[in-house]
Amino acid sequence: MTHATLNYQTAPGHEVLAAAGKKYLRPGGRLATEQLFQWAHFQPGETVLELAASFGISAIAIAQRYGVRVVGIEKNPDSVARARANVAAAGLSDRVEIIAGDIFHLDRLTERFDYVLAEAILTMQSPAGKAKILAGIRDRLKPGGKFLSHELLAQNREAEIHRALAQAIRVNSTPLSESNWIAACEAAGLTVQQHQTGDMGLLKPQQMLADEGILNTIRIFWNILRRSQIRQRVLSMRRVFQQYRQDLGYIILSATYS
Repeated sequence: MTHATLNYQTAPGHEVLAAAGKKYLRPGGRLATEQLFQWAHFQPGETVLELAASFGISAIAIAQRYGVRVVGIEKNPDSVARARANVAAAGLSDRVEIIAGDIFHLDRLTERFDYVLAEAILTMQSPAGKAKILAGIRDRLKPGGKFLSHELLAQNREAEIHRALAQAIRVNSTPLSESNWIAACEAAGLTVQQHQTGDMGLLKPQQMLADEGILNTIRIFWNILRRSQIRQRVLSMRRVFQQYRQDLGYIILSATYS
């Protein structure tokens, strides 16, 4: 769906933010992702499975930076085509593969990986959905492999926050508390070795500058100011983020399968 045909009143929040020009949609921003990668300690030649690879941008960046081989799974056919084109343009077709698939059916993959990476994926799933995906992640890891996760955190008032986010974001956003995220991993047979929590800065100017750079941050704010439908939705999301700022945050964790 193009931005010209996007229904801004009903579209999921991440699509509205993307229409505004936002490229990085992780609750803890690039710094949190960087910490996750430091914990991973990727080594050349190792293998990474990325869930919901979108346009392949992060898969390409990981392969280039660490010399690993990345398989990205993506459900949207248009995104798969665009990701494959991006991989080819980067000259990484030998190290990055984008496959069309559903994260609920990871059992259709036969390969096992040193790492599985999922950022801002599990938050959008029901409790049963979270459990199914986590079980699939476990089964795709080699013994001793690491699950790397970056998700939205709701330290308190989970049910109340879920209702507020559903109204503002227009999707089933169900962040968990720190203890509940860890328990969900443990229930799937994934032992959390390291984790970190922090403030959710998705729409905070300081984090936007760090994530997007000066020029794109200016472009995002200009699009929000001049396009009333985008502005209404972004302000609605921001109000919820502000209302629950004491409880909303991010969590990153590294869990192993043994």
